Amino acid sequence: MFLVGSLVVLCGLLAHSTAQLAGLPLPLGQGPPLPLNQGPPLPLNQGQLLPLAQGLPLAVSPALPSNPTDLLAGKFTDALSGGLLSGGLLGILENIPLLDVIKSGGGNSNGLVGGLLGKLTSSVPLLNNILDIKITDPQLLELGLVQSPDGHRLYVTIPLGLTLNVNMPVVGSLLQLAVKLNITAEVLAVKDNQGRIHLVLGDCTHSPGSLKISLLNGVTPVQSFLDNLTGILTKVLPELIQGKVCPLVNGILSGLDVTLVHNIAELLIHGLQFVIKV
Repeated sequence: MFLVGSLVVLCGLLAHSTAQLAGLPLPLGQGPPLPLNQGPPLPLNQGQLLPLAQGLPLAVSPALPSNPTDLLAGKFTDALSGGLLSGGLLGILENIPLLDVIKSGGGNSNGLVGGLLGKLTSSVPLLNNILDIKITDPQLLELGLVQSPDGHRLYVTIPLGLTLNVNMPVVGSLLQLAVKLNITAEVLAVKDNQGRIHLVLGDCTHSPGSLKISLLNGVTPVQSFLDNLTGILTKVLPELIQGKVCPLVNGILSGLDVTLVHNIAELLIHGLQFVIKV
């Protein structure tokens, strides 16, 4: 009986001590380990992103495969544009003796323009006093490209911009005219006797109605002077510029990258559309 009573007293003392210790803080480092990444949440500022778990790969969306034919049109126009510039197109335009051509009858016009100029100068004496008409600031603008409905031909639009300085005696630079003109070149694919494929130039001419002439600055003494001069330029200038641009295009086509020519020519021969209409 005495032993049983002693055990009861001892158990009661241990229970009392355990209850007191339960209310005391635990020493540092002796608490139960917290699960990983389960600590109390940190406050986030607006726009702040949660950190990614280290070691986890980021999900990357696979790139969509590009269609090689989508790039051909851009490569082709870039090659033509670069060829025109490296071939000296802008310098050729600047050196056109425009006034000499007009007074000599406009080259291939068999004196028609020359006769017209003679009639105009008799009615508008100021035309007789023109010292020079100089082309300045020629520009090659962004080329355009369309494909024929049957897919067998390409039409390249070559837009040009330039300034005409009309010089008169005493007065000096009388006026400046802004000129815009589009040359359209047809490109075909052909096979020679050896079965080799080439890109060749078809029709090459100025686009009807694309010539725009406007007054940049200067004071015209007589409105009829500007009207008559514009009329002469409209008859002479397109064919004159066309005669300089088209031979350059023909030479560029014969010197294009072989792979580019082959890829484009194969599509044209089979009538497959590759020029995206925007």
